[in-house]
Amino acid sequence: MPPLRLIRGPGLTLSVLRDEPDALVMEAAYEGGGPMPPPHLHPRQEERFEVLEGAMRTIIGGSERRYEPGEPFTVPADTPHQMAADGPTRLRWEVRPALRTARFFERLWSGEVTDFPALFEEFSDEFRLT
Repeated sequence: MPPLRLIRGPGLTLSVLRDEPDALVMEAAYEGGGPMPPPHLHPRQEERFEVLEGAMRTIIGGSERRYEPGEPFTVPADTPHQMAADGPTRLRWEVRPALRTARFFERLWSGEVTDFPALFEEFSDEFRLT
């Protein structure tokens, strides 16, 4: 399935496959080797992942784990988490409900944001630092 659009961030490309109210479905391609993002949560959204290639290190609700190809994992709504790729890695990534998650990433990585606290306030239904 060809992507609807690409969203590029530092060391990461998101191929948006579906963006409808009930779900945002993406394929994420990580370069790997970078640090984990800060601990964060999604107040009303569940995230589902499946490692397609490579490996992901995660901290979900305080538990650390590494996921290999073929292994799915879920981050329940309102659960603090972090994750990073050990090397080049591809994931299938679903966010339910979609809310404005794709727009958040587009704005975050646009290079135009100078007031990050205001951005996080604007998208507080989708993303909160813990």
